Amino acid sequence: MSSANPAPAQLAESLLAFWVDGGVDAMLLEDPVDRIAAGRILPPIRVAAPVTAAPAARAAPRQPDVSAAAAKAQALARAAPDLDALIAAIAAFEDCPLRFENSATQAVIYRGVVPAPLMIIGEAPGADEDAAGQPFVGRAGKLLDRMLAAAGLQDRVLITNTVFWRTPGNRTPTPAEQAVCAPFVERLIALARPQLLLLAGGAPAKALLKRDEGILSLRGRWHDWTSADGTLTLPALPTLHPAFLLRQPGAKKHAWADLLTLTDRLDRSDNPL
Repeated sequence: MSSANPAPAQLAESLLAFWVDGGVDAMLLEDPVDRIAAGRILPPIRVAAPVTAAPAARAAPRQPDVSAAAAKAQALARAAPDLDALIAAIAAFEDCPLRFENSATQAVIYRGVVPAPLMIIGEAPGADEDAAGQPFVGRAGKLLDRMLAAAGLQDRVLITNTVFWRTPGNRTPTPAEQAVCAPFVERLIALARPQLLLLAGGAPAKALLKRDEGILSLRGRWHDWTSADGTLTLPALPTLHPAFLLRQPGAKKHAWADLLTLTDRLDRSDNPL
């Protein structure tokens, strides 16, 4: 016989069924919340955070004025009546950014004879050159000297670079750095009075000949180099840089062929028929 009053378990089951029918499928709190009473309480007023101005962007570092620096170098180079004056002008020149890099301690200008039938122009001084104050004195320079001696040119050459200060990490000098030093290089050519130019590497070949091809395309073929003012034109032969030959010994035969081509033309210039 059943009781008139439902058992507590039956009441609980009935209530749960009612909640399920109403869409309730989870209990989130242990204690009941009077939502109607809670709705009568106004939420706190949220104060917006003050808007602060964004920090001003840092100004980009001012790039050197290449045209102004090259013009100053041009004026100094033209004013140098002899090699000693040119060396002094280069050593005192402060408008090439390379001078103030941590990698450079002094200007490295040239070594060899003046006047010189042959002028070799490389890329930039390295660590050995910066320490000695002369170009091409490291491993690549020693290889170059052996090649010049084998070709009988060791006493007929002046050696320099497109820039006179060591580049950071011995990287290739930029066209801007070369442009700043170009007037000094041209004045050195004028004072040394070479008959031929040998351009060792892609950087000097591109800078002096105003060409975009790589050194493997330019090497072994004669080109005309002309000074910026158009008053001097010389035959120029691009060749592989000795540092490249140290990395790629198989290419030495190409550099040697270039050197023989140059020597033959130089000898014919010294002894015209």
